[in-house]
Amino acid sequence: MNRLETLREYQENYLRLFDTEYKRYIHKEVDFSAKLIGIVGARGVGKTTFLLQYLRENPLSLEKKLYFSADDLDIDSLFDIAYSFSKEGGELLIIDEIHKYRHFEKELKKIYDMLALKVVFSGSSALQLDHAKGDLSRRAMLYSMNGLSFREFIEIKEGISLPIYTKNDIFTNHTEIARNLLKSIKPYAFWKEYLAFGYYPFYFEDTKGYPLRLKQTINTVIEVDIPSIFPIEYEKIISLKKLVRLVCESSPFKINIKALAEKMGIKDYQTLYRYMEYLHRGRILSLIRAKSRGDSIFVKPQKLYLANTNLHHAYCSSMEIGTLREVFFMSMLADERVEVALKGDFVVDSQYIVEIGGKNKSYKQIADIPNSFVVSDEIEIGFRNKIPLWLFGFLY
Repeated sequence: MNRLETLREYQENYLRLFDTEYKRYIHKEVDFSAKLIGIVGARGVGKTTFLLQYLRENPLSLEKKLYFSADDLDIDSLFDIAYSFSKEGGELLIIDEIHKYRHFEKELKKIYDMLALKVVFSGSSALQLDHAKGDLSRRAMLYSMNGLSFREFIEIKEGISLPIYTKNDIFTNHTEIARNLLKSIKPYAFWKEYLAFGYYPFYFEDTKGYPLRLKQTINTVIEVDIPSIFPIEYEKIISLKKLVRLVCESSPFKINIKALAEKMGIKDYQTLYRYMEYLHRGRILSLIRAKSRGDSIFVKPQKLYLANTNLHHAYCSSMEIGTLREVFFMSMLADERVEVALKGDFVVDSQYIVEIGGKNKSYKQIADIPNSFVVSDEIEIGFRNKIPLWLFGFLY
C-alpha cells in the first residue's frame, strides 16, 4: 500500500467515526474561495472538528479531496504527498496539526506556487503558525479560532440557535438585545457551568473527565509546543508551570514583577517577560500592555490573567469573583483591541470605557467620562449605560 492509499484509508476511518453536527461561529467567517486557508488557535478549541466538517460537506468526490494529520505517519515531504495527490486529480488537500511537520512554511509555499490545489490547514498550537505568519501572509488567509463563546455553549446545551451581536450593537442597544434574548433563555441557568467548564468543546465529550483533560491539554502546550518553537531549555519548563500557578495567586491589577521573579528563581526581568510572552502566545495567559509602549514584550504588562475562566477553575485553589468577571470579558473580546483605562477597568477599541463589577456597581468612578459603561454581573437586563456582563458572550 503506497502512502496516498494509507492516507485515504485513514480519512475513511476519520469520517466513519466523526459525528459532530454543531457548527462553530468560524464557519461563517472563513472565505472558502481562497486557495490557502489556515486555522490557528489554542489546543482543544475544535480545529480538527472544523476541518472534518468541511471535508464531509465539500461537494467534491472523495477521490478529489484528502484529509490527514501531519502526525498520522512518518512524512518525508508534504510537497511530495501534495504532488502525488494532484497528479491523481486531487483538488482539495486538508492538513491537520501542520505544526508537527518541520519547515511546513516552505512546503506550503511550494505547494501554493506549483500546484493547482486548494489547501486548508490547521495547527493545534497557534505558536508556530504565528511565527510563520510572515512567510505565509502574502499567500494564506489566516483565521484565529477561539474557544466556545457563552452563546455557543448555550446553543449546544439547548439545541437552539441564538444570534451574534457586534460590540457596537451591545454598547448602543443592549437593553433591547437582552430583552429579546430573555424570551428564549435564562442566562444564569448556564452561567456558573460555563465559567467552570464551558470554554473548550471537548467538555461535551466527557463532562466528568473534563478537568483532567484540560490540564493534560495545557501541559502539552507547555511541555511540547513551547519548547519546540521558542528557545527554552526543557528543564526550565517547570518555571512556566510555576508562573501559571503564581498568576492564579495574584490580582490582575497588582502585578509585582520583582516578587514574581524571586518566587520563580529568575534573576533578570527579561527572562520573566519572555516566559509571559510564550504563555500568552500559547493562549494560556492573557496580558494587556500599554499601547504607548508598542509591541515590545520586554515591558511590564498592565494586567495579567489566565486566558479563560476554565483555566482559573482548573489551576487556582481560590478565585476572586472580580478577577473571573474580568477574565470572562477579556476572553469574549479576544480579537478586539483592549487597553487598561486611566479611569475604569478597560478601554475597548479606543472608544468605550468599561468598569466591571457586580449588580450594585456604581458609576462613581467613570461618571464624568463620555461613552463610559458599567458592565455588571448578576443582572439579566441593563438600563442606559449599565450592561449585563453575560451579553458579551454573544460577540461570536
